Amino acid sequence: MVPWLGHDDPFPAVERALGAASGAPGLLAASSDLLPSRLLDAYRRGIFPWYSDGQPVLWWSPDPRMILRPDEFKVSPSLRKTLKRVLRDDAWEIRVDDDFRAVMRACAQAPRHGQRGTWITADVIDAYSSLHRAGEAHSIETWFDGERVGGLYGVSLGRMFFGESMFAALTDASKIALAALVAHLRRHGVELIDCQQNTSHLASLGGREIARRAFVAHVRATVNDASIPWRFDKSVLADLVRRQPVDPAA
Repeated sequence: MVPWLGHDDPFPAVERALGAASGAPGLLAASSDLLPSRLLDAYRRGIFPWYSDGQPVLWWSPDPRMILRPDEFKVSPSLRKTLKRVLRDDAWEIRVDDDFRAVMRACAQAPRHGQRGTWITADVIDAYSSLHRAGEAHSIETWFDGERVGGLYGVSLGRMFFGESMFAALTDASKIALAALVAHLRRHGVELIDCQQNTSHLASLGGREIARRAFVAHVRATVNDASIPWRFDKSVLADLVRRQPVDPAA
């Protein structure tokens, strides 16, 4: 049975999450609150919230866990051409934390294949915005001709980044933001991005699954490191275009 967490109850060990034979593999606990303090505690333990409006807050720690190592990010020939165009065309910008809530709202409105509605509710936006104000959540935004056309957001603790959601209003706009994030994290020695759950899109960009035990061990070893800076622009893409080998199969 999935435990119900009262206000002061700690999370159970992640090994108690439901297994693959259950109807909800990775489900660990449920609660009524989404306090920023509980959110931070969850991320530090390799746990994340995911639920629909009208449901209790559901907490997950799947095994295996989908991750993306910045050094394994795949750049297809077409994406490399796009990044080069972004670098040379002044109409393109990468902005960091220009409007965190706006990025979350755009992610909430983005269509998802096989999904109806969104888990990014008003309460979720409020909770993550609290982390953003504390410097623990960030948005990376792709702009074209003065308009936000794509982006992503996530939680940053020490030398660990937990990706949450992306959106694109123009082709490849979310990939451009992700490429900028990857390049920035590589500069600052961040070795792993949490992608939470396996999707074909993430796999095409180099994401892969690792055992939960290895994931949690990495999280515990990195979340208490010194925080990395969160100021960069599109020039960070030059490192990625120059150093990253093209993946012809991507």
